[in-house]
Amino acid sequence: MSNTSNSYQSQNTKSAIRAYLGGSFDPVHNGHLQMAMTVYQCLLPIAEQQQRELYVSLLPNARSPFKEDSTDPKHRLAMLKLATQESPLCINELELWQAPPVYTIDSVQTLRTRYPHDSLIFVMGMDSARSLEHWKNGLQLTDYVSLWVFDREENFDSDIDIDIKIDKNVSKTELHHSLTSQLPKLLQPLTIDSITELLAANPQSLTNSFCVKNSHQGHIYIDPRPVTAISSTHIRQQLYQQLPQAPQSLNITHSTDMQIASLQPINDIIGNTAPNSLAKWLNPAVYQYIIAHQLYSAAQFR
Repeated sequence: MSNTSNSYQSQNTKSAIRAYLGGSFDPVHNGHLQMAMTVYQCLLPIAEQQQRELYVSLLPNARSPFKEDSTDPKHRLAMLKLATQESPLCINELELWQAPPVYTIDSVQTLRTRYPHDSLIFVMGMDSARSLEHWKNGLQLTDYVSLWVFDREENFDSDIDIDIKIDKNVSKTELHHSLTSQLPKLLQPLTIDSITELLAANPQSLTNSFCVKNSHQGHIYIDPRPVTAISSTHIRQQLYQQLPQAPQSLNITHSTDMQIASLQPINDIIGNTAPNSLAKWLNPAVYQYIIAHQLYSAAQFR
């Protein structure tokens, strides 16, 4: 069965829980998967207890309005399928094939219209949450979905994954206040203390075809577990730096052969013995796909 999900409202009478992690996924890396799997593992016991369906989806965008270029959507989708094929994660193609720019506010409105009775959660890092007032109608996201915010650590080469890293001298209340203060002021009153509360804002039916009315405004849960913030940009730079810049006099076939030969061996990725961080952050199947299609290299003439 495909792990790509574009289905509309389930036939189940009970509302489902749907969480979405958006991004360019250019390429998808283990930081994305760790964050999504943490959400899944936290929500699964609640969903089972409440006898509700659970869907945690990666939501690749067509192209970020803040980026001038991105890899062909068909490649990004193929890499996502490879990375999630042995996981419970889904892929939602809502944004992928739209003409850019595509804005998050439009996507959450569409999702709310499709799933008027479900608990909808949009997952993001604190770096994104801090900048919501600069997004198109970013402060209105909570009119349609709740937010799950991770405190991302800006440390690209750290071995830390999603372990709890909280100073024992800092109380839970102080930590919550410190993290909440990073949000735009208008959103700070919407923060809650537990994941269960995040699911409490169940919307009512659509009042009409153009407007969604919620029984409660969306909540914001700030996860205190810092996630190491490896970026796709950093991975692209590493991949590009591994490849020699072939002289223009070389033909494209010889150039590509040189680049593939110089890449970090796939066995190093599988065995996690490579000297740099690619082994820690790239799924082996994704890495092999990148090699096979000469992505993020001089062969693309980018």
